[in-house]
Amino acid sequence: MKWIWRGLLVLLAVLVIAFFAMRVPDTDPAEMRAKYAGEPSQFIDIGEGRAIHLRDEGPRDAPVIVLLHGSNADLHTWQKWAESLKEDYRVIRFDQRGHGLTGPATDGDYSAEGFGEDIDAVTEKLGVETFTLAGNSMGGGIAMAYAIARPWKLDALVLVDASGAPVKREGGGNLAFTLAGMPVVGDILSQLLPRSLVAKSLSQSVSNQDVVTDEAIDRYWELARYPGNRSATRKRFSTPRVAYDAKEIERVQVPTLIIWGKEDALIPYEAALWYDKHLRNSTLVAYDGIGHIPMEEAAERSATDLKIWLSEALMLPELPTEEPPAARPVLTP
Repeated sequence: MKWIWRGLLVLLAVLVIAFFAMRVPDTDPAEMRAKYAGEPSQFIDIGEGRAIHLRDEGPRDAPVIVLLHGSNADLHTWQKWAESLKEDYRVIRFDQRGHGLTGPATDGDYSAEGFGEDIDAVTEKLGVETFTLAGNSMGGGIAMAYAIARPWKLDALVLVDASGAPVKREGGGNLAFTLAGMPVVGDILSQLLPRSLVAKSLSQSVSNQDVVTDEAIDRYWELARYPGNRSATRKRFSTPRVAYDAKEIERVQVPTLIIWGKEDALIPYEAALWYDKHLRNSTLVAYDGIGHIPMEEAAERSATDLKIWLSEALMLPELPTEEPPAARPVLTP
């Protein structure tokens, strides 16, 4: 019996040694800022020891667009849109809590309400009263929650392959996201995090493989290991996800553009149809041969479609809105 216990102890010791030998360390904050926070990046202090990394471009008197990236992404995912929009719009994009160079939230809150508080903090700090809110994937789910909770703050809403619809994916999906959601396995994997897994994850998320560059893979991999981001990711994935109810979506009257890649393997096109069915003032634009990140995979086309739609949507008469119900839904992206 003793030799069994000794064998188990030896095995445990080997596993512990292997874990620490293979563990990928956090990246250096100063190095990451030097690499990913060049002009026109800035860091704004929102209190409680938190500084948000953002880029604020375009004319200060122009209509404002705030862009929210998806899970494990960062503000760079909107680069092509920002370049296209900033001549006519004030474009604000930022690394959300637990992502990029912003790092983890001091309160540990990764609910849609917590993310929404950061939207308020950023816009108030920059002197923005109303704006168009656009979000991709997790960011789209957060944008939807914000529209339900604070419709009076929004001129328009843009959902890009957004989370939150009660539509289940059948098979396929993203390997890294699947593993990250598994107890124990996700904890261990977040510490190992091989670059190859990040590359695989990005490749599975898109149909246009041209966007899967070494530069993009390095950015995802390095910023995922920014101090505190891995623990933030684990907390987000360990929180149960709550889908929206059709009735709460139907209360939203904000003009909404729904942009979707028909080959999205993470959030199927059926989700776009569900949003379009239940939103009262929506327009749906979908792309053949495009996956989960249309603003990168079909950058020029999607930005053009957005500008055409905005030129009409922002001229619409103001619609009456109702105060949100006391108990607001909490969506964990």
